Amino acid sequence: MLAASLLWGTTGTAATYAPDVGPLAIGAVAMGLGGLLQALIAAPQIRRHASRLREQRSTVGLGALSVAVYPLAFYSSMRLAGVAVGTVVSIGTAPLASALIERVVDGRRLTRRWMLAAALGLLGTALLCVAEAAHTSDGTGRVSMGGTLLGIGLGLVAAATYALYSWAAHRLITRGIPSRAAMGTVFGLGGLLLSPVLIATGAPLIASWTNTSVGVYMALVPMFAGYVLFGWGLAHVPASIATTLSLLEPAVAAVLAVLVVGERLPAPGWFGIALVIACLAVLTTPTPTRRFGTQFGNPTGNAPVAVYPDSELGPRR
Repeated sequence: MLAASLLWGTTGTAATYAPDVGPLAIGAVAMGLGGLLQALIAAPQIRRHASRLREQRSTVGLGALSVAVYPLAFYSSMRLAGVAVGTVVSIGTAPLASALIERVVDGRRLTRRWMLAAALGLLGTALLCVAEAAHTSDGTGRVSMGGTLLGIGLGLVAAATYALYSWAAHRLITRGIPSRAAMGTVFGLGGLLLSPVLIATGAPLIASWTNTSVGVYMALVPMFAGYVLFGWGLAHVPASIATTLSLLEPAVAAVLAVLVVGERLPAPGWFGIALVIACLAVLTTPTPTRRFGTQFGNPTGNAPVAVYPDSELGPRR
């Protein structure tokens, strides 16, 4: 999950190298081609589990539609509100959306450890957002509040769709479909839905070698490789944990925006990054196993009993 987040954190900075390519084209080529490539690689597994996938067609359809909407909202958000703000809002609010989905649909309760980590991460992303939004201007030195607010709104749409396709993929995996088949199906269908957008808006991608290189990089590295890693992670943790771990992405994006793009990040923004790192530390620190003695039916008192870490969601109702 963390490796995927590192790769995703480079997308906003990479997109700045193709400024004449619109956000819809960037999103369509990244998620569209990346998704189709995932489906191609996973084709044997998809065929093997086709009957199970058909049984879960509603979950597959919801995931695919979310995959198609997410990049269009995400990259438009970054174009309007800035790399850091767009990434922070899109990824920073996704854990709350994931937790809400799992609570309402799956009946899972949230542990105190997750709530502490989420609070740290959300506070950190809020500080990043405020710090970076203060430097968003329209080229005349004035803050472009209209563009920023619209960008934040699209970021919330991106967060909701990110949470939805993460939940859908995790649901397929927990119902016996291998992660490669689940991710290949959801992202492949999402890529097909994005194809008309790419055809309509993608001409600038072939206007120069730089633009083409950005498109190829986005499709192959953060999208294809990143989501392969993400699928492996979803086989082991719920979607709400996965989206919380992905809070590393806005921190990486903010640092790259400063170091590469030249955006400014005031002190509160750096403090926000520190809080995001603290959030990840809370989630990923192993929980010691518990030992039970003879009073729990273990005559030796030596055999450890494995318990779920507090970073997992609690039991269902």
